[in-house]
Amino acid sequence: MKEIKIIKNRSDIGAGTRGSDLGIDAIEIAAINAGSDFFNQHSYVDVPTSNEAVYEKQYTPYALRIGKVREVCENLCNYVMETLKEEKFPLILSGDHSSALGTISGLKCTYPDKRIGVVWIDAHADMHSPYTTPSGNVHGMPLAAALGDDNMDCKRNSVTATTFENWEAIKNIGGIQPKILHSDLVYFGVRDTEEQEDINIIKHKIKNYKVEEVRFRGLEICVSEAVEKLKNVDYIYISFDVDSMDCDLISKGTGTPVSKGFDQVEIKQIIKGIISSRKLACLEIVEVNPCLDNRGNAMAEAAFDIINDVTKLI
Repeated sequence: MKEIKIIKNRSDIGAGTRGSDLGIDAIEIAAINAGSDFFNQHSYVDVPTSNEAVYEKQYTPYALRIGKVREVCENLCNYVMETLKEEKFPLILSGDHSSALGTISGLKCTYPDKRIGVVWIDAHADMHSPYTTPSGNVHGMPLAAALGDDNMDCKRNSVTATTFENWEAIKNIGGIQPKILHSDLVYFGVRDTEEQEDINIIKHKIKNYKVEEVRFRGLEICVSEAVEKLKNVDYIYISFDVDSMDCDLISKGTGTPVSKGFDQVEIKQIIKGIISSRKLACLEIVEVNPCLDNRGNAMAEAAFDIINDVTKLI
């Protein structure tokens, strides 16, 4: 087993709804209430945030607060690099999902000559760019940035010079672009997308294991296929957005809840299946929002249950 280092990133400025910055504390409370000393067992670092940016007037409507998101991702990149160089396993707990670009950047910058595979467990594809986004929220863009893919064939927005400058910089964190290849990305549970993303997914033949397919064909079969698809990568990063779980079954404690998702047992099995490949380099959990939880602290409790179980295999 590798020594785990927890990286706490309480940033929620990439989201359209406030509150995921409190997700880490909610997970820690869930651990305490479960009688667990998990958070005393591992070293940790806190990533500086720029959450005060939510009070600032925005002049980049198709990439809200992108300059500050860029700073957060650059900081997170450095913390992930530092942890990997210490030969520890980075367990990243983040607010909104824009953080994934920072984590992927840290992994790629540590191993610039290696191929990075991504297992994206999420209700959303997060493959928009400022040129295609319907919302302007950067938490819908981390994969586009990591792929260096503006999807200009589906352009719908004209961006400002400030947006252009920051978007180019965010794609190029660490001086490496792209960070990952389309062929090295696998989705689990994506079921809420826009047309621009659908076109790009089909164009690049990105596999999405939808909930109904996983249940019909069998979870072990689908996970084994995903591992086989990523056989040529050197390291794998798992990004687990809690909205991949069924909001009606678990809770609505996340910014963009979607029905008909996985249950937490299935999430555990997916993550454990990827761990069995022995290529997992880091794991990130995002988008727990206790402000929106309609069942107390149920989403954070489910997230901690998953974290506590799967990390025993790392």
